[in-house]
Amino acid sequence: MSMSKTVDLAAHPLTVWQGPLGLPDFSRIGDNDFGPVFDAALAAHQAEIDAIAGNSEAPTVENTLAELELAGEALDHVSSIFWCRAGAHTNDTIQAMEREVSPKMSRHFSAISMNEKLFARIDDLYQRRDTLQLDAETLRVLEKTWKGFVRSGAKLDAEGKKRLAAINEELSSLGTKFGQNVLADERDWALFLDEADLAGLPDFLKSAMAEAAEMRGQKGRYAVTLSRSIYEPFSTFSERRDLREIAFKAFIMRGQNGGASDNTDVVRDMLKLRAEKAKLLGYGSFAALKLDDTMAKTPKAVHELLDPVWEKALEKAAADQKELERLAAEAGSNEKFAAWDWRFYQEKLRAEKFAFDEAELKPYLQLERVIEACFDVATRLFGITFEEKKGITAWHPDARVFVVKNADGSERGLFLADYFARPSKRSGAWMSALRSGYKLGDGAKPVIYNIMNFAKPPAGEAALLSVDEAKTLFHEFGHALHGMLTDVTWPSVSGTSVSRDFVELPSQLYEHWLTVPAVLEKHALHVKTGKPMPKALLDKMLAARTFGAGFATVEFTASALIDMAYHARPDAPAEPLRYEAETLEKLHMPDTIAMRHRTPHFGHIFAGDGYSAGYYSYMWSEVLDADAFSAFEETGDAFNPELAERLRKNIYAAGGSKDPEELYTAFRGKMPSPEAMMVKRGLV
Repeated sequence: MSMSKTVDLAAHPLTVWQGPLGLPDFSRIGDNDFGPVFDAALAAHQAEIDAIAGNSEAPTVENTLAELELAGEALDHVSSIFWCRAGAHTNDTIQAMEREVSPKMSRHFSAISMNEKLFARIDDLYQRRDTLQLDAETLRVLEKTWKGFVRSGAKLDAEGKKRLAAINEELSSLGTKFGQNVLADERDWALFLDEADLAGLPDFLKSAMAEAAEMRGQKGRYAVTLSRSIYEPFSTFSERRDLREIAFKAFIMRGQNGGASDNTDVVRDMLKLRAEKAKLLGYGSFAALKLDDTMAKTPKAVHELLDPVWEKALEKAAADQKELERLAAEAGSNEKFAAWDWRFYQEKLRAEKFAFDEAELKPYLQLERVIEACFDVATRLFGITFEEKKGITAWHPDARVFVVKNADGSERGLFLADYFARPSKRSGAWMSALRSGYKLGDGAKPVIYNIMNFAKPPAGEAALLSVDEAKTLFHEFGHALHGMLTDVTWPSVSGTSVSRDFVELPSQLYEHWLTVPAVLEKHALHVKTGKPMPKALLDKMLAARTFGAGFATVEFTASALIDMAYHARPDAPAEPLRYEAETLEKLHMPDTIAMRHRTPHFGHIFAGDGYSAGYYSYMWSEVLDADAFSAFEETGDAFNPELAERLRKNIYAAGGSKDPEELYTAFRGKMPSPEAMMVKRGLV
């Protein structure tokens, strides 16, 4: 008898959420619970699908499309908790489960999208869509569902379906392996230092490194780790060139260190399978397949955005490098300027040009105050408020719970946030949902979460952020608002369920409010004195906003161009890492700047399918966000109520209920050109 028989889905804490505020009761969930519940939930979902597909009545929106959207609630519940744990607080048991469950889920959803009876019912509705008198959102959901089935192989012959399912399953396993390999390299590498090795390091960094060393059993020492919140400031401030070089090389070699955690073969196999998948589905390349459902539509359109930006970024970086080399020479360095020198001398140049350094800003950017600023801006723009509820158990003691309320006091949903780095958490920052908000059937309120990786301060000290980290907090909170403000009927177009190159608009746009002077004056208060950031420092910070644009744009755009190079070709390179090097050489990539994400740790495009052939999306959305924020600037009021309402309605609340161009145009009146973005970046 399989274990799944013994699971009561109607009573299990993974599927029936009876914790405080209607959250899962995390105190009753054990690491070993997931396996049997997944099996039972997959079986239950399959039974629902069979019932929909086998219904003898003629297909209607109610008995087919709506039933399909609402099916699998138990599976949604266990999945959302599991993937949260896999990213934010993993361990050997969870990782083993991840390796088991990824291919299982892939098999399960492949079978659904290739279910002939089910597709026949969807196809029947789709062919009759013009006679069904559907509202715009329902019509869009029907069209998206039909296209999703076709893109998932519904029209392939039996042999093709079988092969596609096998490809998807293998890709799913490889994506899991890729992510776990990077996590292993990040977890297992640390450079332990003593007091004598800390020349140039500011206090905030020393205390974060002391905390990281203690976490790794080396109390009394200091650890450089591969978490960006330690690696980047260390590279920026450490006067020890030899140590900067060691840290730099470890950082760019994640996933490429030989042995069990090496991703070289994983990437090769993934690219090969993706190319085969695209061909099977009738597309010229994997990029063509992935871009079919985006605003950009084609690799050509992506290059029309990226190529001119790349040229400008190269020019800017070359000019900047001359300045940095001058500073290095003045400091008495006669070594050839290298990639591990860039951040260090860029910080010195910033101090020379703008008479301040990052370390001077940090005391004004306390994590708690920046969180308050995020909430305050949301209240001023959209009328929603946040109230923290203490003492509620989530997936980790660091995770915090907030109730989100509408202006009239009614409950809108929940927001959870987990801010600090730890070895059990994958690097980076992200937003996700334990549950999406929608109105179909009985409806559901959104339960949204943000994950960050800020360095944890010693007990009793305030966590201080860099400007970049404060922006990241605003960015992920912008995604969270997209999930929380959603106001749609159908689950599949709720919140962030929009095209990949539109999804970054709400998040990147929100970053702009961090540097609105009124926001900084209120929330950027000195950690010791409580005084607001002096106007002179604020002005310097704002003046320096585009400083370092050459470096940042080369770093990002190189990654986006490599992503397209891999995926826009009809086949796959035999040796991807060699191909990466050759492509960068053709692009004239400076050897003094590394890609923001090199191939062996490029989780956006290889730890799953998320941003594959889609890393450009951040810049595509940036064209929109620069233009959208200028709408507010043009009115002279960053909180203009009429604009804020248009923004809420058409961007944050609309989800994927309409075409993104239509939504953007409803907000702004027209589509933008890339000029505003280039100006904002300081490239023009």
